[in-house]
Amino acid sequence: MSVRISRQHWQALLNELDDARRQRHLLTYRALVERLQLPTPAMQTLTAALEHLAALDARAQRPLRSALVISQGASRLPRPGFFECVVRLGRFQGPVDGLAAAAWHAAEVARVFEFDYREAA
Repeated sequence: MSVRISRQHWQALLNELDDARRQRHLLTYRALVERLQLPTPAMQTLTAALEHLAALDARAQRPLRSALVISQGASRLPRPGFFECVVRLGRFQGPVDGLAAAAWHAAEVARVFEFDYREAA
C-alpha cells in the first residue's frame, strides 16, 4: 500500500519537529498524529513520512530528525521500525532493541538538538 502525505501536513510535521528540537523535547507518535490531524491511515502516514525524512537527512549527512519521535511506552524509544529504517540507511548496526539501540538513539537525539537545519538547507 502506498501512503502519501499532503504538502500542508508535511510542512506541519517539519514545524513540529523543529519546535521540539528547539525546545529540546521528544514527541510521541500519538501526540504527533493528533497535532497534525492526519487522515486515516494516520499512523502509517506518519511512519512513511518519518522514514522519508530520515532518508532525506541521511542523504544530506544530517542528524535524523525522526529520532525525536518516540513511543509512549516505558522505553521512551522509537518503535522497532525506526531502528530497522536506520539500519537500512547505514546509520546504525546492531539489534533493533536493547542497550546499543538505546545508546545510539540518545546520541542521535543529542546531535539533532545541536544541529541547525535552517543553515543546512
